[in-house]
Amino acid sequence: MSHSTSLKNTTLRSNEFSCPSCVEKIETKLKGLDGVESAEVKFASGRVIVSHDPEKASVRNLVEAVADVGFSVKPSAI
Repeated sequence: MSHSTSLKNTTLRSNEFSCPSCVEKIETKLKGLDGVESAEVKFASGRVIVSHDPEKASVRNLVEAVADVGFSVKPSAI
């Protein structure tokens, strides 16, 4: 049986990124969530781009995961 998922790209924004070491913490946390295929933190612009299956990892799950490592983010329309 083939397994098809429709991945969604979600961009989160934050103005709290103060050091490059937070990048790895956030990416590791997000990639550990079930349903997240990839996560990339753009330190300079304060963006987090996540490719995920919204049925397994909702935008709320992504925001909560980032909050778990100490940063607040909000979904961005762009």
